Amino acid sequence: MSAPDPAIGEVLVPEDRLQRRVGELAAEISHDYAGRDLLVIGVLKGAIFFIADLVRRLTVPCELDFMAVSSYGSSRHSSGVVRILKDLDHPIAGRDVLLVEDVVDSGLTLSYLLRNLASREPASLEVCSLLTKPGAERLNLDSRYVGFRLPDCFVIGYGLDIGERYRQLPYIARLADPSQAGG
Repeated sequence: MSAPDPAIGEVLVPEDRLQRRVGELAAEISHDYAGRDLLVIGVLKGAIFFIADLVRRLTVPCELDFMAVSSYGSSRHSSGVVRILKDLDHPIAGRDVLLVEDVVDSGLTLSYLLRNLASREPASLEVCSLLTKPGAERLNLDSRYVGFRLPDCFVIGYGLDIGERYRQLPYIARLADPSQAGG
């Protein structure tokens, strides 16, 4: 057995609690969108595990599309500049759209995405974020569906990374020692 990774700190959301909450969110979304076709937009790469688990549990017809944006690069702090690295493959005008985010931290990326997507004239546009942090409150952004509210700390696991590492963890943990990340 290998030694514990010193970069992985306290587990904030264990796997069983995470999966239970994803099921609850899927049930709530399915109820709210009953009788409608839903377009689910995932924000890559961090939301990939969350969106896969969420969509498998939805009971309403849905389609998937993805966007990739960057505001962090390999840093632990947002640069404040959002760039679209991969745009949607299909138009969203007149569609019921659910934007699925991994974490709403400062809220800058989400604010940019909401403005960008709203300009494409969807019938409705709501947000489902696995995690929110206190920074999002400063911009008065409110996700309709929220998995967990976390303190202002850097987290890894369940799709969230530092330097592309730790996405595969089945739980969400605080980054304990960033100097040890990336080996």
